Amino acid sequence: KPIILKYGINHITTLIEQKKAQLVVIAHDVDPIEIVVFLPALCRKMDIPYCIVKSKARLGALVHKKTATAVVLTQVKNEDKGSFNTIREAIKVNYNDRFDDIRKRWGGGVVGEKAKAAKAKLEKIKAKELASRMG
Repeated sequence: KPIILKYGINHITTLIEQKKAQLVVIAHDVDPIEIVVFLPALCRKMDIPYCIVKSKARLGALVHKKTATAVVLTQVKNEDKGSFNTIREAIKVNYNDRFDDIRKRWGGGVVGEKAKAAKAKLEKIKAKELASRMG
């Protein structure tokens, strides 16, 4: 059986669910994005490293097509296993393991003037109620 890249969303999804995939590479410019938006969550669930690369045309060049939305490595030659494992660990650290840190920083916690005023008004009302209950 030749050691090749696998491509095609349905095929990739099946390989991930069967845990045959060793590394998933997803393109960033997929349109519509709904085609690949579930892949990172599925990879995290199945504990398979994934990464997002710059262009679907680059992935297409790997599989001798015009474009490819995602590709999967299922096997690697024995002489390349060492370097593949270092790449795989680096990808796992930078994508899979950093998900919680990245998710916590979404939005940045920046609040507008109206929201600040509304929050201050609510806190003032709560303080008044607390004072009336205590005193």
